[in-house]
Amino acid sequence: MIDPYEKCPVLENENYLLRLTETADAADLLLVYSDEKAVPFFNSDNCNGDDFHYTTLERMQDAIAFWQSAYQVKGFVRWTVVDKHSSHAIGTIELFNRKAEDFFNDCGLLRLDLKSDYEQEGHIYEILSLIVPPAYDLFGCRMIASKIPPYAAERRRAAEKAGFILSEEKLIGGHDGRQYGDYYILQKKS
Repeated sequence: MIDPYEKCPVLENENYLLRLTETADAADLLLVYSDEKAVPFFNSDNCNGDDFHYTTLERMQDAIAFWQSAYQVKGFVRWTVVDKHSSHAIGTIELFNRKAEDFFNDCGLLRLDLKSDYEQEGHIYEILSLIVPPAYDLFGCRMIASKIPPYAAERRRAAEKAGFILSEEKLIGGHDGRQYGDYYILQKKS
């Protein structure tokens, strides 16, 4: 198994490139994280109150520095999603194997943050198709889970097209025991 913390894989297709987030991505990513139409789609469950709405370059740089430090201690991998046609970053994907005392133990927890222009079924499905297949082996997990709020119709359709189904189980927060819902899961095929 490839260890994504030793060498983060670059994944790509005709339209998108996924690579480890870099400090140089800050200006492009500020356009994502300051996008008020995009913020409601970001998963901030169990993130100590951070809503990922960043409005200054300094705050975006601080977030990237945190993501880089989390990567160094094998907390999670944060890929930048680059639109190959514009050569600009249009979002990020966070992924890690969650260890917990709930249903979502040994689960690849996937957070997908996209600029609102890309919050469309076709874009989302194509990006999921890049990251989901290798995720099981990269993170040694039995399933992938991603939060999709009820109002995220395009995201839900893309996830369902990729095989995800809504879980009735609640994710239990590690900090305060809070319960979080609206998670769609895709079990590893045996």
